[in-house]
Amino acid sequence: MNFARASFTAIFLAVALSCCAIPSRAQGSPELSLAQAVSLAEANSRDLALARIRYTMAQNEARVARSPFLPEVDAGSNLAYSTGFPVALSAQPPSLIQVTYTQVAFDASLWGQYRARQERAKGMEIDIARARDTVIVSTATTYLELAKARHSVELLRNETASAQKIVTYMRERASTGMELPIEVTRSELAAARIEQHIVLLTGRIQILTDELHNLTGLAPEKFEAISTDGLPEIEQPAQDRVQNAVDNNQLIKEMKFERNARQDVLKSARGGYWPTVDLVGQYNLFAKFNNYQQYYSSFQQNNFGIGVLIRIPLFSSKTSSSVALARSQLAETDLTLGKLHDDAEVEAKQGALKVADQDAALKVARLELKLAQESLALIQSRFDQGQATLKDLEQARLDEGEKWLAFLDFDFAHQQAELALMQITGRLSQVFK
Repeated sequence: MNFARASFTAIFLAVALSCCAIPSRAQGSPELSLAQAVSLAEANSRDLALARIRYTMAQNEARVARSPFLPEVDAGSNLAYSTGFPVALSAQPPSLIQVTYTQVAFDASLWGQYRARQERAKGMEIDIARARDTVIVSTATTYLELAKARHSVELLRNETASAQKIVTYMRERASTGMELPIEVTRSELAAARIEQHIVLLTGRIQILTDELHNLTGLAPEKFEAISTDGLPEIEQPAQDRVQNAVDNNQLIKEMKFERNARQDVLKSARGGYWPTVDLVGQYNLFAKFNNYQQYYSSFQQNNFGIGVLIRIPLFSSKTSSSVALARSQLAETDLTLGKLHDDAEVEAKQGALKVADQDAALKVARLELKLAQESLALIQSRFDQGQATLKDLEQARLDEGEKWLAFLDFDFAHQQAELALMQITGRLSQVFK
């Protein structure tokens, strides 16, 4: 992979220096690198920001679920005027000031629910990594395709000049009867196809520029100068790819957290069989106008009590049903995890094979381009000696241009395959730190 990219750069520089075929589009302007574009897209991504907010929400939901196990103190007044016996209002005796303290000391069901929310919050953190990978792949793919499209347009414009020379040459020969009219039409068709390709690529460049604008938030003119460097490389032994794909698979990670959550849900359901214990305390400041001293042998204004509230479940059909449901949900998660593990291994192997296939195709395209360049040099020498026609020379230049376009297409496909493999094996975060 490194050799392919180095060869691409060497060939590109050789042609640029010798033929000036690919001039700079924005001399003097600082180039926007791929890493810079990815960094800007991460900062600008609404999807990534939304994933972070959802993770924060999940954490806050877990804190809410834990709140019953923390002390809760309420203060207020149950002020009332009474004649006769001081009748309780809202199950509380009339009092000037009332302070209540409550805290769950033991409740297996509530604790299981809290732990399940904690695990699901951790699973939401995986969504942040997934959103980040999506942004990286989308930005890198768009950036690399834009670079390829611009190179292709430059090459096609050079091909247009050669095609027009061939058209002119064929028209001159046809006017003298040395070529059939059909040959003129054939040369005109070849020139028209090149123009059509330029129009299509120009439209594609506009679309890609708008996509990068939306991804990074930069003005479209900032993309007039972008780097021709490809993907940064991080070497990874082939034998580690499958294991890394399994270890770093985001769906597997998320499902593991979901499995932990469902285990806690099962514990929560089983907790319905256990007693619950609450710590309670209360302070009341009574008033004399509520006639307490008339109905009780002794009366004091300040009253305080503390104790425990124990509830023992004797029978609940809902608890056994909840346990059965939680067990089936946990069994479903175990089966899903096994399937995801197998899928991750297959995906990693397929991704590695695709990179190898693209690497081989890129090598063939590079050699075909080299052959076309050597053929062009040979025909140029023959033309200089009067042994080849102008048509032969310009056709050789067209052939070289076509091989260049094919090479750029294969190089882009190769980089796409590398990006996909990086995502599968979890290396995107290492490449784009």
